[in-house]
Amino acid sequence: LLGTLEEVLPNLQKDVSVWIMTKDSTFPSVHTLLDKIETASEDPVPVNQHSAKNLKSSVLYIFTSGTTGLPKAAVISHMQVLKGAAGLWAFGATAEDIIYITLPLYHSAASLLGIGGCIELGATCVLKKKFSASQFWSDCKKYNVTVIQYIGELCRYLCSQPVKEGEKNHKVRLAVGNGVRNDVWREFLDRFGAVKICEFYGATEGNICFMNHTGKIGSVGRTNFFYKLFFPFDLIKYDFQKDEPIRNKHGWCEKVKKGEAGLLISKVNAKNPFFGYAGNKRHTEKKLLCEVFKKGDLYFNTGDLMVQDHENFLYFWDRIGDTFRWKGENVATTEVSDVIVMLDFIQEANVYGVSVPDHEGKAGMASLILKQNTSLDLEQMYKQVVTYLPSYACPLFLRVQEKMEMTGTFKQQKFRLVDEGFNPSTITDPLYFLDNSKKAYVLLTKEVHEMILSGKMKL
Repeated sequence: LLGTLEEVLPNLQKDVSVWIMTKDSTFPSVHTLLDKIETASEDPVPVNQHSAKNLKSSVLYIFTSGTTGLPKAAVISHMQVLKGAAGLWAFGATAEDIIYITLPLYHSAASLLGIGGCIELGATCVLKKKFSASQFWSDCKKYNVTVIQYIGELCRYLCSQPVKEGEKNHKVRLAVGNGVRNDVWREFLDRFGAVKICEFYGATEGNICFMNHTGKIGSVGRTNFFYKLFFPFDLIKYDFQKDEPIRNKHGWCEKVKKGEAGLLISKVNAKNPFFGYAGNKRHTEKKLLCEVFKKGDLYFNTGDLMVQDHENFLYFWDRIGDTFRWKGENVATTEVSDVIVMLDFIQEANVYGVSVPDHEGKAGMASLILKQNTSLDLEQMYKQVVTYLPSYACPLFLRVQEKMEMTGTFKQQKFRLVDEGFNPSTITDPLYFLDNSKKAYVLLTKEVHEMILSGKMKL
């Protein structure tokens, strides 16, 4: 990887040192490691160099996935590592379990919850170099796997594999992870048997987590009086136009009612600290909300919208960067993509908002990946969105791509697509436009594009 660093080496800050796993280096500023390991002493390392002074000291940095911008290095403390490692235990895994990990190890789910959880329990870990949907269940049978780790996309990839005989013939009893959609959750259980899906919610750098112990489909967990004593959190009203929490005339934030989507915020205090991002004070401060309900209080802004129902179950709704306003209404991108992927020719849908000159808010656009050997049925697509979505949420633009851009942790990239917008002069992918006068999706030509920009075409 040194070649990729070559051009930035002269610009690195003086306190950034680069180490390389070789005996010698052609770059004077790069330190070599193997030669030093060979000459290192065999004596035990002094205690003061291998033990933590306190639980809040940092142990590693984990980069956020970068769905809405560049990844940031979240500071992980010893306390967070221990909390993460207790996750498998909290869901009922034991030392007898065999845990199959296929997620990337730079992801907190695989490293802290997965590997950390195996060490905490003394359980067996089966580590796969790379996730493979076709080999997944045969690996589970081969190694007598009893617990698997997932992120939502992984379950979807497994469900879109061709049906094989004996798919329920395995020993997997628990699936621990987050981000699985309701339809995939149901299909997964139908196809692969009585696996208990243990969905949880948590961010790498966050100071709050929820765990769904009851297996209620779609929920990330349930709250109660005792939970809120240990993890004080609230769901507050959010202004998607201004991209900030709504404050009343006294300057305080307001809680949403049950059943309404609100921004999840979590109180920052000595028991639930927020450690921020390495070397980035601005990004750290951006994640904190001050003076929320009273003077001097401080909350971590998760950036996630949640809904709490009347039974106190919590449901993930959308990310604030992903939800946008159109025609004065809030459009949740996850809801729109869920409706689109119900179509049998759609493999994947990435929904986002694009700016249109002289229009308030953002117009919906969907980037689509088609299933193999299928074609885009515009008539079906039109029928699907107008039947299942309110008019303001129907995507005005469609873009058909060969492959979806993903982050390393299988999350969809949006910000480059948002930047590119819907200009047929610069985008080589096929583009379509929802023409309300024709009640159909039509090819987005340069002429149609110009009519939209000049205001001749009504949106």
